[in-house]
Amino acid sequence: MPRKMPEIPSASLADIAFLLLIFFLVTTTMDQDKGLERRLPQWVPEDQMDQDAPPIKERNIFVVLIDKENRLMVEGEICRVEDLKEKAKLFLTNPLDLPNMPETEVREFDIVGNYKVISKSAVISLRNDVGTTYGAYIQVQNELVAAINELRQELAMDKFGKSYVNLSTDEQKIIQDIYPQKISEAEPKRIGGAK
Repeated sequence: MPRKMPEIPSASLADIAFLLLIFFLVTTTMDQDKGLERRLPQWVPEDQMDQDAPPIKERNIFVVLIDKENRLMVEGEICRVEDLKEKAKLFLTNPLDLPNMPETEVREFDIVGNYKVISKSAVISLRNDVGTTYGAYIQVQNELVAAINELRQELAMDKFGKSYVNLSTDEQKIIQDIYPQKISEAEPKRIGGAK
């Protein structure tokens, strides 16, 4: 009579595999995609799209262009990405009321009182070429958002004596009204190379 081979008990292997599966599902974290925070413009019905938009003075538009070779042009001049944040901060504050910078006005805000701000129609206009790399585009976006965040942080420290993120919701809203994040992104198109 042939000798019988000993078997490995397999009844509990399915249970062990199932428990391991549950363990890894519970302990594993899933990365979530993150995007750019942007406020979309209000929906306009097609029959109203033909109506002329109110004119915006050129001085109230901060023009930022990125060409297909990832070169940056700010207000018609070649610029390094490292210098963009300071130029944007200057535009968003216009501390000397220069005529080529956005119009300023004094408005009253709760808690803060009267404060000089740029015109509500002032906007940062960003346009890139269809050949612009995603990395260059994000780098420019980061610099523009960093300029706004730094101004908000400086104002929070000056008026409230604490960091912007530590302010109450009402205090943050006031600072957002003073320094709104108004970045207009035009549809990518072919932009002549910056010289």
